[in-house]
Amino acid sequence: MHTLHIGKYTLGSRLIVGSGKYDSFEMTKAATLASGSELITVAVRRLNITNPNEPNLRDTFAGTNVKFLPNSAGCTTAEEAITLFRLTREATGIDLIKLEVIGDTQKTLYPDVLETIKACEVLARDGFTIMAYTSDDPIMARRLEDAGAHAIMPLAAPIGSGLGVQNKYNIVFVREAVKVPIIVDAGIGCASDAALAMELGADGVLTNTAIAQAQNPMMMAEAMKNAVIAGRLSYLAGRIPKRPYATASSPIDGMIQF
Repeated sequence: MHTLHIGKYTLGSRLIVGSGKYDSFEMTKAATLASGSELITVAVRRLNITNPNEPNLRDTFAGTNVKFLPNSAGCTTAEEAITLFRLTREATGIDLIKLEVIGDTQKTLYPDVLETIKACEVLARDGFTIMAYTSDDPIMARRLEDAGAHAIMPLAAPIGSGLGVQNKYNIVFVREAVKVPIIVDAGIGCASDAALAMELGADGVLTNTAIAQAQNPMMMAEAMKNAVIAGRLSYLAGRIPKRPYATASSPIDGMIQF
């Protein structure tokens, strides 16, 4: 029930976390372990996981069950992302990737989905397992799946905004549009946001800022862990229909009359 399958990979947790905005590698590790996540994404253009002669996040996580998910944050074209991932795989052997190509680098950090699709087609042929960051557009989600993406990652709101899920219907539409897992990514601000995303049918949630910049990152990490589990259970259980008027918890049929 809690297991998440992405391509050839199986994860015991449906929560994926980020590695940015922490004060130290040790705090990154502590919060990640508290979250129960088995997958941490790393912007390989900004954070070292390849150079053994400098402080290296992979060394910090040695001996844990946490896998690394290189991402292409900072790339603005398909060509940049393709080159980055080929070099990263050569250096690390990692072929599970988070593909993101940003179209607006100044204000919204919204993805350039057309460039993302171009990169996805090439990287899929190269044998990568691709998790593709995208807008909450079901049409583009389907095109990314057709291009070879193994998971679709629609944004909930702009990266780092903490606004939560801004368009519940689009998350549902994306879930209906594709067969691969969908991971709600970007904009999660607190545990209830993560639970809502899961209740809408998401297969998982990725969050970074909500944990790293919380007043108590360890406590928020644990809250996110429990929220994803609770949201998944709620989705599988099936909520009651919404009704405009009250319905008695105890039926009146057969009630004793005085």
